[in-house]
Amino acid sequence: MISLKLSDLSPQERQAYLQAAIGPRPIAFASTVDGDGNPNLSPFSFFNVFSSNPPILIFSPARRVRNNTTKDTLRNCEETREVVINIVNYDLVQQCSLSSTEYQTGVNEFVKAGLTEEPSVSVAPPRIKESPVQMECKVNDIVALGDNGGAGNLVICEVLHMHISRDILNSDGKIDQNKIDLVARLGGNWYARASGDALFEVEKPLRSLGIGVDSIPPRIRNSYVFNGNDLGMLGNVEALPTDSEIRSVLEHPRVQAIFNNSSDGLEARENLQHYAKELLDKGKIEKAWKVLLCDNIQK
Repeated sequence: MISLKLSDLSPQERQAYLQAAIGPRPIAFASTVDGDGNPNLSPFSFFNVFSSNPPILIFSPARRVRNNTTKDTLRNCEETREVVINIVNYDLVQQCSLSSTEYQTGVNEFVKAGLTEEPSVSVAPPRIKESPVQMECKVNDIVALGDNGGAGNLVICEVLHMHISRDILNSDGKIDQNKIDLVARLGGNWYARASGDALFEVEKPLRSLGIGVDSIPPRIRNSYVFNGNDLGMLGNVEALPTDSEIRSVLEHPRVQAIFNNSSDGLEARENLQHYAKELLDKGKIEKAWKVLLCDNIQK
């Protein structure tokens, strides 16, 4: 592993390392207007949601590393205190990238990127009609993080209105993570697409108290078969299965075959762990625990 003192790096090097290491980053496709009502559109990947009550988003139009100039978006936010944050999905990613071209002040990026201006309800800047989610915001504050090239400016926005396409909703009226098909920025020219096999669920340990990795029996916790994610899943159960629950898997053909075909208890234990690993990969945590603990029951 290399160790870098950031003060020894050039601003360009710092930016490259940070953007490559910290991601994927959601994209704020920010539409603003200047004091005369001229629209501007630009994407920013230093962006996220920071509060739901009040509903606060923050994005950062950083000073250009190359020449320490600021972007029209920042000046417009300072002048009008309004912005629309449009969400970028896969269908928009190429037009989003095109809009990041440093056109001269006054050039309408909506036109250059081939996107449609949609009137907003509560603010002056137009929304992007093609965006699956559009959030009209007032700018509560702008915090400058420095005066040099690369310094960020935190634009703290409060969401007033949120517009959501019906095409991305599921039967319960919630946003479907597959349908919204989000994209995010990585380092250099790289993006990530959050859909298909890239999506997976991890149950949050909010309603129950997980036993923790430290409570996993050492023969399992220290096994080479399991990685950190596996141990995290095993440690996220509220309690270990009872002896009667463990005995319920002894008649399973796969478990019987493991005991019948193993030369000794150690081999059986290892084969049970491999089977449990397969179950964990399928999200079957309770069954994996029963399989793991039936070596002691069998004895």
